[in-house]
Amino acid sequence: MTEHNLPSRVGVLGGGRMGAGIAHAFLIKGADVVVVEQNDDAAAAARDRVASAVAKSIERGLPEGDHLDRLAVSTDYAAFSDRELVVEAVPEVWDLKVASLRAVEQQLGTDAVLASNTSSISVSALAGELERPEHFLGLHFFNPVPASTLIEVVIGEQTDPAHVEAARGWTGALGKTPVVVNDAPGFASSRLGVAIALEAMRMVEEGVASAEDIDNAMVLGYKHPTGPLKTTDIVGLDVRLGIAEYLESKLGARFAPPQILRDKVAAGELGRKSGKGFFDWS
Repeated sequence: MTEHNLPSRVGVLGGGRMGAGIAHAFLIKGADVVVVEQNDDAAAAARDRVASAVAKSIERGLPEGDHLDRLAVSTDYAAFSDRELVVEAVPEVWDLKVASLRAVEQQLGTDAVLASNTSSISVSALAGELERPEHFLGLHFFNPVPASTLIEVVIGEQTDPAHVEAARGWTGALGKTPVVVNDAPGFASSRLGVAIALEAMRMVEEGVASAEDIDNAMVLGYKHPTGPLKTTDIVGLDVRLGIAEYLESKLGARFAPPQILRDKVAAGELGRKSGKGFFDWS
């Protein structure tokens, strides 16, 4: 039995850092979760990520139980056929998102809800590529998922209001707070977060202050949890660059990526995952 009317059978497409975090969130609240990945090695890595997250939750006080017994990993989209909710968590690439969502939708029952974890791509535009757009919405989880207390529920132009209300309930049942926004470029969180991060990068570029001091100004002065530049390192500079380019195309030059961001991505300085970004993670 899941808590507070969470779907009892949940699917996650993509078992990277975000997908594994989403799977963990539902798993520890009692859901049966299946993660689908592109090949056996990726599926095994996804299982390890989820298992590691569960182990850390147990260290922090989660009662031991059958958590991992309710986790399955697969390389077959047919594993989604009995799911009540599937959350897509593949990279922020339009063609990949569309192809993945279409493939998942073909496996779902007519009442199942399909959601995207996209942080910036238009939910209405993605819905326009699907056969049942009324069953589609955005569920934007934040990195790292276990520590974050926020989920952005994004309403597409054709999203059934009943699914929006259900998503509010799911978010609360996961121990997080929903922020409900209408579909717009960057939604609320990415639009604000990227705007602050890009200005912080320009300040580094212009020699206003060091990355550490800029972040400390935000952490100590505005209660930002980590600072916009360290957050960029955690998210990935390549991910931030892609979002900034998308927002620039939709909202104009104020979201143009600074040269320092382009240079770091070109040099392979992608943040924590590469060992170096605006900070040294080695």
